[in-house]
Amino acid sequence: MISVTSVVMKFFLLADTENLETMLTRERASDIFDRIRRFSAADEVEVLFMGARFALTRFANNTIHQNVEEENCLASIRTNFGGRTARSTANQFDDESLKRAVAASESLARVQDPDPDLLPMPDAQEACGNAGEGARATRFFEQTAAITPGERAGVVGQIVEVADRNKLTTAGIYSTSESLEGIFNSRGLARWHPQTLAEVSITMLAEDSSGWQKLNSPDVGNLNPVQLAETAARKAVESVRPRELPPGKYTVVLEPSAVLDIVGFMFWDYSGMAILDQRSFLNDRIGPKLFGGNINIWDDAGHPLQAGSPFDGEGMGRERVQLVENGVVKRVVYARGTAAKMRKSEYASRVGPIEPTGHGFPLPNEMGEMPLNIVFGAPQNPHSVEQMIAATERGILVTRLWYIREVDPYEKIVTGMTRDGTFLIENGKIQCGLRNFRFNQSLIAMLLNVEAMGVPVRACGEESFDMVVPAMKVRDFNFTEVTKF
Repeated sequence: MISVTSVVMKFFLLADTENLETMLTRERASDIFDRIRRFSAADEVEVLFMGARFALTRFANNTIHQNVEEENCLASIRTNFGGRTARSTANQFDDESLKRAVAASESLARVQDPDPDLLPMPDAQEACGNAGEGARATRFFEQTAAITPGERAGVVGQIVEVADRNKLTTAGIYSTSESLEGIFNSRGLARWHPQTLAEVSITMLAEDSSGWQKLNSPDVGNLNPVQLAETAARKAVESVRPRELPPGKYTVVLEPSAVLDIVGFMFWDYSGMAILDQRSFLNDRIGPKLFGGNINIWDDAGHPLQAGSPFDGEGMGRERVQLVENGVVKRVVYARGTAAKMRKSEYASRVGPIEPTGHGFPLPNEMGEMPLNIVFGAPQNPHSVEQMIAATERGILVTRLWYIREVDPYEKIVTGMTRDGTFLIENGKIQCGLRNFRFNQSLIAMLLNVEAMGVPVRACGEESFDMVVPAMKVRDFNFTEVTKF
């Protein structure tokens, strides 16, 4: 799950703070904001609230070896003096701590150069006027928030039973969290979003093979850890004594996690700021057909399988935006400031409607915006992974990809390796496990060569953010060498 300030949240969780035995409420946050506003002499004031109670049970070598829980809350204060803006943070909410944080933000803001492109903070009407389905999405589930360490340990015990039964060694995590995001500003904006999340990641290890599965959801009822463990174990068992296949171009069946991790490398480019900076592979490519006609992609914070906040780093409601329609890139996303700049640029007549879409990061930032709730459209004739395999004369089944890096930003060529379940397909059947491959693959070519897709599902990986994606059968996937494992 990536929300408005996911990168910042990783920092938030490192700090100690007052006990969050009862999570920060909207009412208390509103009181804190009122005090901050009284302490400030700035033209405008904005406060982002982020809080989390995060618990994790980690296991390896078929036993639990770590159980941790951390709680934190932080207020990030932005002040603005005539286009001079800066932030400071506080994780204690007594008056003296808040006064120090406000003073720090104001002193930093006053020494900045004025930003002529900085817009006034949005008011409540502007921020909520573009809210899409995400504004109505429920992301907090009591049964997830109530999970205890003992219950997590019980689930790990079931996972270990699967490993023992298959004579395998297992490692992984089971985590749960309860989090909040809120934003208040001096123009009357007030938004609040609570969320829960449960996540299971499982690796099963044999002497010369492995299997892996991972999934998360705001609703723990959507997870079946034992089923994930059984799948990971089956992959490890069925890929023992892997054969070596020469590198080359093969038809591949990519499971959803593999699809997610590779396509995730292109979505930073679906940004108005990336277009303006000429760092997007979509520069001069919006409008013509770029991918196969079976590729449709939305950013949709309100999708029932998605997670995250319904508003962005300025409090703007996240719109449902169709990024790709039948292989044609139709739109990118815009923060408020980016949309204003874009309307004045040479691109204004070439990129479709230019209005804020609610995808901006907290200000100030240099990246602008990004779609964070990617949903692939369902194909007209979906195929299961088993059906894709049955229809493949010779190919490779890929469970997941890792260590992915960008090679050519404009042609969107990425390199990486397969891992934890790579199999040879011949005559419509899985024949054996394979040694893993390194690949060099253009994402443009990949999405031109999709022969079949499954029903999109919520998927997790290790290289990208969570998405709703299908399994894909892709021809001419470019494997460049064989790895040693």
